[in-house]
Amino acid sequence: MTTPAPKSTPGNMAMFNVLHGFPEALVRGMRSSFLADADYHHLTQCDTLDDVKLNLSETDYGDAVADMNTLIPTGLQKAAVEKLVTEFQYLRTQAIEPLSTFLDFITYEYMIENVMLLLKGTLSGRDINELIAQCHPLGMFKESTMRSIPTFESTPRGYQDLYQTVLVDTPVGPYFSLFLQEAAGRGEVSNVLEEVEIEIIKSSLIKFWIEDFAKFVDSLGGETATIMGDLLKVRADTNAINITLNSFGTPLNEPAMRASDRKRLYPALGHLYPAGTSMLADVGDEDELGRVLELFPQYSSIWNVHASSGSDGKSIDDAFYERDVQMLELAFEGQMHFGAFYAYVKLKEQEIRNLVWVSECILQQQKEEIHKFVPVFSFNAPWRAGSNKNRR
Repeated sequence: MTTPAPKSTPGNMAMFNVLHGFPEALVRGMRSSFLADADYHHLTQCDTLDDVKLNLSETDYGDAVADMNTLIPTGLQKAAVEKLVTEFQYLRTQAIEPLSTFLDFITYEYMIENVMLLLKGTLSGRDINELIAQCHPLGMFKESTMRSIPTFESTPRGYQDLYQTVLVDTPVGPYFSLFLQEAAGRGEVSNVLEEVEIEIIKSSLIKFWIEDFAKFVDSLGGETATIMGDLLKVRADTNAINITLNSFGTPLNEPAMRASDRKRLYPALGHLYPAGTSMLADVGDEDELGRVLELFPQYSSIWNVHASSGSDGKSIDDAFYERDVQMLELAFEGQMHFGAFYAYVKLKEQEIRNLVWVSECILQQQKEEIHKFVPVFSFNAPWRAGSNKNRR
């Protein structure tokens, strides 16, 4: 008779290290792989991409760039992403339930993005091999599945066939099913889905993923529910703000569609939910959006960055990145919870964005813009040193 694994809430001091101590030790050890302030200083002093490669050879990216004859931003990004994927997959092999399911949830976001990339690319007539090459490695399906997705017609019937034939057996199938049920309930199945509609589908699927992920971490309880719950609430709020901002000038901003089509894209959680999202559904321009966000202190400062965009070279995305990095770094401070795994992946993504930004600035000889990035675990971060430097 097999002895079942002892049941334990993530964060339970009695059993956490027995079940998840090794992978947690791994991910906390991986924190030392992030580029330090000195590394960023050396990179920003480089004059050529060969200098960048030379400086990276002394960091944790040394092996990733060692075989590159010529370093280019896209090649550096690909190598850095592959390195992250290798590390993540190793963590996944060391995980048992419920950590293994938690790590799988992280990959579902990339699966959604890959499906939408293939569908959008097909509408544009792009080559399937080119599209697959652009897909994120953490969200890959079997090659046969990837090649099947773009073969369906861009019609409501085609998308139903896509779900029933291909996506039904994938982890993101339930989210696609929810979208089709929601569309059918509104009587919109007869509408042909164009490229702009692809973005609406993507927003719907991400919404369902965030809500499902939040429900899962809440069921885990403990520190995981507290830390990841807050991270997902902020992610939901960010989506709601961006959906509203990006809808201006599109059919989604028409009065008849604000309270129906646009509002249904907002996740049903977050610091803005439900009062804030109800107000967001009624705004029709940036001034009205700003007045709503002023009621929420954690977002009024971010909106002020957008309202004064151009004066300091910082966009609303930059402000969101800074806020995210600060929260993700704090996730490493607690003990015996799963938030550090999510934080590691997202902070590495930010570091990769930083590397691409620095290398692009050097390639295009825009050295005056090179410091507009958000370093990770930096002693010079605004929330640590009170620095007012512009970063990205």
